[in-house]
Amino acid sequence: MSEFFEINGGRKLKGMVKISGSKNAALPIMAATLIEKGEYILKNIPEPKDIKTMSDLLVGLGLKIERSEKNTLKITNPGNLKPFASYDLVKTMRASFVVMGPLLTNYNKAIVSLPGGCAIGTRPVNYHIKGFEALGARIKIDRGYVIAETEELVGTMINLDFPSVGATQNIMMAAVKAKGRTIIENAAREPEIEDLANFLIKMGARISGTDIGRIIIDGVERLIPCEYEIIPDRVEAGTLVIASVLTGGEVRFKNVRLDHLDSFRLKLEEMGCRFQEIKGVLKVSGELKKLKPVKITTLPYPGYPTDLQAQIMVLLSLVKGTSEIKETLFENRFMHVPELSRMGADIKTDGNIAIINGVEKLTGAEVMASDLRAGAALVLAGLAAEGKTLVDRIYHIDRGYERLEEKLFSLGAEIKRIGK
Repeated sequence: MSEFFEINGGRKLKGMVKISGSKNAALPIMAATLIEKGEYILKNIPEPKDIKTMSDLLVGLGLKIERSEKNTLKITNPGNLKPFASYDLVKTMRASFVVMGPLLTNYNKAIVSLPGGCAIGTRPVNYHIKGFEALGARIKIDRGYVIAETEELVGTMINLDFPSVGATQNIMMAAVKAKGRTIIENAAREPEIEDLANFLIKMGARISGTDIGRIIIDGVERLIPCEYEIIPDRVEAGTLVIASVLTGGEVRFKNVRLDHLDSFRLKLEEMGCRFQEIKGVLKVSGELKKLKPVKITTLPYPGYPTDLQAQIMVLLSLVKGTSEIKETLFENRFMHVPELSRMGADIKTDGNIAIINGVEKLTGAEVMASDLRAGAALVLAGLAAEGKTLVDRIYHIDRGYERLEEKLFSLGAEIKRIGK
């Protein structure tokens, strides 16, 4: 039975909300527990569907996972794992492919299905494969599976053609026990990369340079399992900040790393919003009718994040004047535009550029989520719209947000989940 959100818009959001742990940081760190035998305690782990998918995958590989308390996972690696990740477990989530690096460094062998995930572009895994080959793995692809084998991984220089987050994470995990030094040039610099590095360093890995995109890894013989706390989710924080501004709200945010949101903050400040952080609590204020249009280009970190592109498009659709968004990372990431147009938005697309002419209001309609962030954007549009909005295919939203409707409801939104 599919479910949808029913939203009655026009409610001003107020109150305090705690931002969950980062889903995108948690997934590779969970995968990294494959590297070494022993017991791990991971704190601030959120509970969206992708976390359950990764848990199921890791259990299928032989790990034992239990939620010892809310947002805390106890993961036990008993050794003697099965380095085989089947299509059934990998097909629903692209991030599943990051199990290949840790399996390869632990067992010198890994068989992992080519991944699935959101339909926002091709996102090939060739950067991952080239990295593994450079470290000394022999790779072949057979019937939809990537098969990697090696007698020994040896450190080397790897220059990524594109700063892929997943490839950087996978190569880092493969290299931590490789012989000698590995240098990853043009590495991704996202906070989630730094969080993975900090987790591996706490285990005893020797890693530096995550902040400059030139990651140096000196291989060690073994690592030691540890306890670690995941960073807050910068995308959830940005999504809820926009929800507050859209509704003329007065929301305060706990557990936010504002330094992880610099490019997002700068764009909202350019529009006329004000950020204030006092004693660990963030407040963002901005009067919708007085905000100014802007031009945005999505870029790898520290540029403006593609994962907050759809959400800010909703905000810009209600800002007087003409704004422009250029999407440089994924070729199919404007699939929310037709749905926003159904609600009255005036948006024209030309290839990877969207021109947004601000309108007076949005009107509730039946709309459909095409991917995770597009789904979140439609929820935001529903909060701001006049009348009732029905958002279908919310399983996309559940993949990446921890009980989004409950958080919004606690802030005064009129939103409920309905099965059909």
